[in-house]
Amino acid sequence: MAARFHTEGSMADTLADWNKFRATMNEEILGSGHLGMKRFFALDHQCYQEGALDSKTKELLGLVASCVLRCDDCITYHIVRCAEEGWKREEVIDALNVALIVGGSITIPHVRRAFARMQELDGLKP
Repeated sequence: MAARFHTEGSMADTLADWNKFRATMNEEILGSGHLGMKRFFALDHQCYQEGALDSKTKELLGLVASCVLRCDDCITYHIVRCAEEGWKREEVIDALNVALIVGGSITIPHVRRAFARMQELDGLKP
């Protein structure tokens, strides 16, 4: 079965769809054997490990940056991780407000999608 691709301005229908697509494509990317890609994926993973900032804080920062950069896949990833790290809905909403102020009105559709994803996650549901 071919992977289902989403154009800019859209997102996978459900979190389960997104997880399946992400896992399938990451496996293919990492399986390609390209050293540069493997290194980048490793660097990305290491960035969110404990350091001067804890992982929880780094995930919230990742969410804000993803929203400002208007990356729906990244927003979904960091919303999920924020839920896993124990951020409360009100805290995530406050962070999304920072993203909205920094990114401007062009981020509004991405804030909407972040709210839609929160509806699927325990701890972040309304």
